[in-house]
Amino acid sequence: MAYNIAVLPGDGIGPEVMAQALKVLKVVEEKFNFKCNLTEGLIGGIAYDAAGHPLPEETKELCLKSDAIFLGSIGGPKWDNLPPELTPELGGLLAIRKLLKLYANIRPAVIYEELKEMSPLSARVLNKKVDFVTVRELAHGVYFGQPKGLTEDEGFDTMIYRRENVEQIAKAAFDLAMKRDKRVTSVDKANVLSSSKLWRKVVEEVAKDYPEVTLNHQYVDNAAMQLMLNPLQYDVILTTNLFGDILSDESAAICGSLGMLPSASYGEKISLYEPSGGSAPDIAGKDIANPIAQILSLAMMLESSFSEDEAAQEIRNAVDKAVKSGKRTGDIACGGPSIKCSEMGDVICNFIKEA
Repeated sequence: MAYNIAVLPGDGIGPEVMAQALKVLKVVEEKFNFKCNLTEGLIGGIAYDAAGHPLPEETKELCLKSDAIFLGSIGGPKWDNLPPELTPELGGLLAIRKLLKLYANIRPAVIYEELKEMSPLSARVLNKKVDFVTVRELAHGVYFGQPKGLTEDEGFDTMIYRRENVEQIAKAAFDLAMKRDKRVTSVDKANVLSSSKLWRKVVEEVAKDYPEVTLNHQYVDNAAMQLMLNPLQYDVILTTNLFGDILSDESAAICGSLGMLPSASYGEKISLYEPSGGSAPDIAGKDIANPIAQILSLAMMLESSFSEDEAAQEIRNAVDKAVKSGKRTGDIACGGPSIKCSEMGDVICNFIKEA
């Protein structure tokens, strides 16, 4: 079996961590007897510098004819003052989400036993393994709603959700919950927002098709607090684009490092996989970034887009072994000894080969 993958390394540390993930991909390809046809493209600031746009037409064409997109981090202060439509975030990341009709961002949050000291939460809170997933609506809401505008004296955005938007993302969350602990927490602001009132109504209707799943609701301000007080209460968090953007970054913070957290963005035909962290331009080129999030995003891609479940689990097992054996990049070293980005990639590859 051969899979066509668009590889978009991006900016900053993106190419460095991507190189490690592709080393891992080569190892599992050989071990599990499948083939990936990789084609590299430009996105983000580097694409703007080379082609005058953060999502060039060549990259669009590449993505649309691929089976999946493997993306690195994009952006950086170098491009912050560009017109909004030409910034890596709006003209690149949001544009590719729209191009591929990506509707759900799936971001797992796991606190490794060996890395508890990296979390800002106390041992009293972390008395069991924290393991939950945020399912964020990705294609609608305030980021895409019209009208929106900005003048010298006024700025405005519009948050719109339609029934079909909520049904689609809710089904994704409930389907995921059925594979986990069968609990969904829907996060909204239904006490003040009309869009959230519709959101809550539709989520409750979808829940009737999943009688085994327990559903509860939280207002977003309470959810932000509860994540700090007791993240163990969560299994699957279902929420809107804006609230999910905020809460998923908060969940990353309680895990200690964005460098550990992968994500997937599901489309109706083509899905995209990327690390949760940013491009970290301050450490780019130093071979000290953490490649684990990019490598775990690879595992999500192999599992979700290609049903290569064995290979995906082997990657996760190798990451677990690397962490348990004390291998640390600087962001998770807690002041102790650390290894380079490329060395972490080698360690994970070796664990896969030895398994």
